[in-house]
Amino acid sequence: MKTKLNSILIFGIIAAFAFSIAAFKPPQEKWTVPEKYKNMENEFAGEDEDGIGEELYMQHCKSCHGKEGFGDGTKAKELETEMKDLTSEEVQSQTDGELYYKAIIGRDEMPNFEKKIDDDEDRWMVINYVRTLAE
Repeated sequence: MKTKLNSILIFGIIAAFAFSIAAFKPPQEKWTVPEKYKNMENEFAGEDEDGIGEELYMQHCKSCHGKEGFGDGTKAKELETEMKDLTSEEVQSQTDGELYYKAIIGRDEMPNFEKKIDDDEDRWMVINYVRTLAE
């Protein structure tokens, strides 16, 4: 009986340890944006009357970033990358060019959307829509 109890205890400790490792997300390295993107001008700033930005966001971004941009999409928990709250000051204080680089060029688990969203104006509409999430 004592051996069985010890086995259960050891198994429980191992399971708890394994779960804690699986749940741990390592800190992300700083995402450095090249200067040419930081200073990119969004010639379509504030535009999206036809809703293209919202439509593309819902099609390509919502599953990870969530419908309202809080980082709570259905796929977010499956990723090693911490989802940023797109409504946060940390995200919204970035330049349009920085957001463009991160959203369109991507890195690691953030996919590149240059082929999926091949029209440059449509790409900027996504950035414009992300800006509205903080309103």
